[in-house]
Amino acid sequence: MNDRAVSVLENYEIEVLRTWKGRGAILCESDKGLLILKEYTGSKDKIMFQDALLQKIREQGFLAVESLLKTKEGELIVYDQDRTPYILKTYFDGKECNLRDTRECVQAVKTLAKLHKASCVKMEDFPEWNQKPEFGIDKEYEKHNRELRKVRKFLKEKSQKTNFEIFLLKHYDHFFQAALQTADEVHSYITGRGKEEAGDTCIICHGDYQYHNIIVENCREDVNGGKAEMSIVNFEKCIKDNPVRDLYLFMRKLLEKSGWSQELGTLLLSAYHEERALSAEDYRQLYYRMLYPEKFWKIVNFYYNSGKAWIPGRNTEKMEKVLGQEPEKIQFLENYKSTYIF
Repeated sequence: MNDRAVSVLENYEIEVLRTWKGRGAILCESDKGLLILKEYTGSKDKIMFQDALLQKIREQGFLAVESLLKTKEGELIVYDQDRTPYILKTYFDGKECNLRDTRECVQAVKTLAKLHKASCVKMEDFPEWNQKPEFGIDKEYEKHNRELRKVRKFLKEKSQKTNFEIFLLKHYDHFFQAALQTADEVHSYITGRGKEEAGDTCIICHGDYQYHNIIVENCREDVNGGKAEMSIVNFEKCIKDNPVRDLYLFMRKLLEKSGWSQELGTLLLSAYHEERALSAEDYRQLYYRMLYPEKFWKIVNFYYNSGKAWIPGRNTEKMEKVLGQEPEKIQFLENYKSTYIF
């Protein structure tokens, strides 16, 4: 971000009072409140869909979401002199959700459930988006497994291996087979269930429901122990999918940090269910998402797509942690399956 980026603010009907740099963005105090200017890498159709979705969510009474601002010409995307695209959004004065604070995490899950109720929309309101194929969990895992298969072949054929590559290859087949088996189970389940009637409504997921996209606005509790307000930002990855896509992403990080705590998992699921009832389909999809070795896939994907001349020691640490938590994860999933599925 530079002065040229700040100059694009002149395209908006706002009075800028001051600006300062944030994380990969520029924050702006204006006569319309706190705003944030960010580079945009998506398509024009996607930002139009995002804008329409956010408007629908607010119409449903869920106001704790960002808004996109349009330029004087009514555009959602603005370009600097180098043709770098930017978007301007409202922002919230507060802090990120604290993953070490169980009460905040429970509230974040309840907030997510409320968001999902508000993001249940009629797809006839988004005709262009509705024509695009849905990228379901089965297709997602098929893609991941093709990538895992390619990296496995690369490692086996590599003549000189680093210590990390030797370590990774030693444990590769265990996680690779788990990935293949999960994908097979998902495929069999979806095939056996048959094609569902989508109807004229669906839920749009946030797509990136992580702690840094959840802003706690009032950090201090009142004298009666009142809860802080939470707002949700960065909807650029919003996608039509089962709502547990968001729930899983938030839960997985917490469960990994807690050593796959049964108590925490139950607490989070109950908190979500209180606001929006989870169906049998939801519980099963959440099970498959937790069953798939996604953390392993992330490590492999990061390794393969980064420079291999020097491999950070952090990769080995992450892999060791995944291995160390495997028994706890298996026990968690066994209890989950007996409680919520069978």
